[in-house]
Amino acid sequence: MSTQTKHEERKKRIILIGRSTAGKTTLCQRINNEELRYYKTQTVQVINQNMIDTPGEYLERRGFRGALVVTSADADIILMVQDATEGGTMFPPLFCSMFSGKPCVGIVTKADLASEEQIERAKQYLKDAGAGELYVTSAVTGDGVNKLVEDLHIL
Repeated sequence: MSTQTKHEERKKRIILIGRSTAGKTTLCQRINNEELRYYKTQTVQVINQNMIDTPGEYLERRGFRGALVVTSADADIILMVQDATEGGTMFPPLFCSMFSGKPCVGIVTKADLASEEQIERAKQYLKDAGAGELYVTSAVTGDGVNKLVEDLHIL
């Protein structure tokens, strides 16, 4: 089997980046059909060898953003996670440009708790940050998660 074939057959490796409480860990749990339970991610965690869950502080504190770039080296796809109920964003304009041309996907979370206006605002934050594809999800209800998994070949 060629190296190219092996690469095509393996699951895509993703990195989840977002503010604390944006729903990164909960989304990982939903994707893996695990019981949803909140805990604070303190360090970078690799889940099932293809999901890299990052602490929110890596985005929130500019001095830690370099760690996101280094950690993303092992990822195929950058997932920017934005809580739909949040009134602002931590993603600066063109945030994706720091990831060497890797595809950046925007994930709106907590859609079950948000109004259409809030969801549209969250989508705009992600577009401004450089996201290409956008997904609106709820880890609690599961809405949008299956399409995300199928489209990105996560599992």
